[in-house]
Amino acid sequence: MAKQHDMSITPRRKPPRNPLPKADKQANRTLARLRIRGEHSIRRLKRFRIFAERYRNRRRRFGLRLHLLAGILNYEMGLPI
Repeated sequence: MAKQHDMSITPRRKPPRNPLPKADKQANRTLARLRIRGEHSIRRLKRFRIFAERYRNRRRRFGLRLHLLAGILNYEMGLPI
């Protein structure tokens, strides 16, 4: 994945026949904490079925509806709009 996307970060892997160093474990935990926030945001949008199913309305309004849903979710979570 890192070859296709310059800004992507992948978890560090365990060396063969050796345990994963503590620094690498901590780096993987930090990455997982950041990643889970994005995953949960996508899940919340899928609850409205805008990403989960085929979009059947006018294509030009997809962005508008996506922004409206994101604003509603940000408001519910107490984030600044």
